[in-house]
Amino acid sequence: MTNSLVPPAGPQRVLALAQLTNSVGDGAFYVTSALYFTHVVGLAPARVGLGLTLGWAVGSLVGVPLGRLADRRGARGTAVLLALATGLAVASFLVVRDFVPFVLAACAYASAQSGLAAARQALLAGLVSAGERTGLLAHLQSTLNAGLAVGAGLGGLALHAGTEAAYLGVFALDAVSFLVCAGLLTRVPAVRGRVAAVRARVPGKRHGTSVVRDRPYVLLTLLNTVLLLRMPLLSLGLPLWIAERTDAPTWLVSVLFVLNTGAVMLFQVRMARGIDGRASATRAVRRSGWVMLAACAVFALSAGASPWVAVAVLTVGAVLQVIAEMGQSAGSWQLSFDLAPAERIGEYQGFFGTGVTVARTLGPLVLTSLVVGWGTPGWLLLGAATLGASYAMGPATRRAHVNRTARLQDRAGSPAAATPPSAARPSST
Repeated sequence: MTNSLVPPAGPQRVLALAQLTNSVGDGAFYVTSALYFTHVVGLAPARVGLGLTLGWAVGSLVGVPLGRLADRRGARGTAVLLALATGLAVASFLVVRDFVPFVLAACAYASAQSGLAAARQALLAGLVSAGERTGLLAHLQSTLNAGLAVGAGLGGLALHAGTEAAYLGVFALDAVSFLVCAGLLTRVPAVRGRVAAVRARVPGKRHGTSVVRDRPYVLLTLLNTVLLLRMPLLSLGLPLWIAERTDAPTWLVSVLFVLNTGAVMLFQVRMARGIDGRASATRAVRRSGWVMLAACAVFALSAGASPWVAVAVLTVGAVLQVIAEMGQSAGSWQLSFDLAPAERIGEYQGFFGTGVTVARTLGPLVLTSLVVGWGTPGWLLLGAATLGASYAMGPATRRAHVNRTARLQDRAGSPAAATPPSAARPSST
């Protein structure tokens, strides 16, 4: 794996460019959408929150079948269609002026986004070897953060202008960014549907039961969801903690956000080095659990300190938190791919991705209750829960590996069929 922030030329670089394109649009959308829907459309904040919650709930449900579609019909074509669908969903927000249309548009947007994420993972799995996936995902994560930072800056200009035209311009930018993303995805080689490939190799064999019946993988996803509860920390938990429990200046919130984004952009690829299998991945997750526990303890120390001492303590905590974040991300990426059936990457990634949606939905409630409500005990409980989940990933991984091996043996009618198909090669079409 290279230390370069730019992935190798070819399909990997095209995937990164597609990621960069739509993340710029998303960054602008994220920082302006709440004010647009409340100040321009006129929806009550509670209704905006309810609509987005319903949208992401629906998105989490359809992610699995859309991932299965990518497995069956081909990941590239599915990803292109879902990128176009996401752009159309964003464009529909331009004409939304009431709650019900807003909910429908939010459901369409979240569904297309969830399916696109699963299809992209299936496409990535078909274009690169297993040993290269975590490295490429690290590149994509760095690219994502760079794009979000640029987009957030553009969104900030729209917020400064404060006009309806500025907001509409941001939404149009996001919609166009997904159209460009779809165009870029057409430039990567097509990947044959993996389920079809397996059926061609083993005629008469069923493609398997639903992912929700794969209990070890479900357990792995639940544990990863606990680790992902830190996702709203920078956007909600720390801002409230700084404002209500410390004497640190509120501008520190933006400084810590920039620190996190910049660190991921610069060091995620390096943090993923050496993670090339289940053993190294589980070690990385365990280490991240200890670092996150330390970060929570440091954050708790900022309460009651003088303003500049609090600034220093919170900065140290933020550094520890982003180190934990990068280690946990790299380890979980590896495990989510290694423990999924080779021919059903899209379906399994769609399910694994629901952890992000659940964390985004429950995280604000959990963090505000623990951090703001309980103070120091809440921070320590959050850190302890993270550490416990990180250690439980080891036994869960071993159980999932045993289950996957048994499933391959059950499916096989011959020694040749028992061998899982190698990473799908680009088709000639």
